[in-house]
Formats: sequence, C-alpha cells, structure tokens
Amino acid sequence: MLYYALKVIISAIVIVAIAEIAKRNTGLAALVASLPLTSLLAFIWLHIEGSTVSQIADLSKQIFWFVLPSLLFFVLLPIFLKHGLGFWLSLGLSAAATISCYFSFMFFYPGSGLNYKEKIAAIAVKNWCTKCYL
Repeated sequence: MLYYALKVIISAIVIVAIAEIAKRNTGLAALVASLPLTSLLAFIWLHIEGSTVSQIADLSKQIFWFVLPSLLFFVLLPIFLKHGLGFWLSLGLSAAATISCYFSFMFFYPGSGLNYKEKIAAIAVKNWCTKCYL
C-alpha cells in the first residue's frame, strides 16, 4: 500500500510542478509537459514491478502510435480559444474531437491490441456517447 501511495505522490508532484512552472514561464512549462514524463514513470514502475523488457518495449511502441491522434487536441484548443469559444467549451470540444480521433485510430490501427469484437464494442460505445450528449 505504501508503494502505491509513493507512486501516486511522485506522479502528482510532476503534474503540480508543471502547473507551477506555467505560472512563471509557459515556454518552459510546455517543454517540461512535452517530455514523456508520464511514460517514463510508467516504464520505471513497470521495471521495478518486474515487467519484462519486451513488455516495456511494446508499451513504448504503442505510446508512440497513440501520441499521433493526441496531437489534434493541441491544434484545436488554441484555435477554439482564439475564436472566443471560452475555455471550458474549447477544452470540451478539443477533448471530444481527440477522443473521436482515438476511436478511429484504434479501429484502423492494427497494432492497437484490440480484436474485432472489441473494435465493434468501441464503436457502439462511441455511438451511445454521441447520442447521450447531442
């Protein structure tokens, strides 16, 4: 239990540090936030917990491919903000577009680790969520 708490505390410190740096220097905060700190922490925790090198390498490869659709968020957010949509609406629209991009990417990317039934289930969830919020 103490080990789990330590993992949470270290991860939280990284997030808080980025937010505090952003108050003083957004460029430096962007640089720190762009570092794969979350991935590095995940790799470290996996290694400490006894995961194989192959498992860590596979995770690293998967992260690379899933970074690509996440870039849409960073393109859309400033566009929406500059068009005066407000912070929360811009954040929500950017996140929704990114989630849609993730679903599409997961369906078409063969290395996503999802089998055909899981892909169909992901589409069903996406359609259900769209109906609930529109």
